[in-house]
Amino acid sequence: MKVIATIAAIILIFFGVLIIWGAFDATPQPEWICMGSIFVLIGFGLIWLAQRMGKKDAEAGQNVSVNIDLPGEVNLETMQCQACGGSLTSNNIKMVAGAPMVVCPYCDTSYQVTEEPKW
Repeated sequence: MKVIATIAAIILIFFGVLIIWGAFDATPQPEWICMGSIFVLIGFGLIWLAQRMGKKDAEAGQNVSVNIDLPGEVNLETMQCQACGGSLTSNNIKMVAGAPMVVCPYCDTSYQVTEEPKW
């Protein structure tokens, strides 16, 4: 919708300027200046409106939820930090570049969760 409003605004401003320019011909047409000015004002109004629509969409934001499917048979109740041995919860696991990463709240160590072979 923002793109359509911007294109319509450009067209209105273009024709508004042409109408104003045409008013200063050999036979002056003062009503053309008024009509061209209205076109230009409507065009700038559409640009202003399109910018406001873009800000409203940005303010709404996006909610992204990531479900982490841990590899193998990982039991979060017994998951411990590899560096300090502190107990970890599901809140300590984040997705970074498509891989599950663990950030220890005790020693701030971060490492990737690796899948042990199942054989």
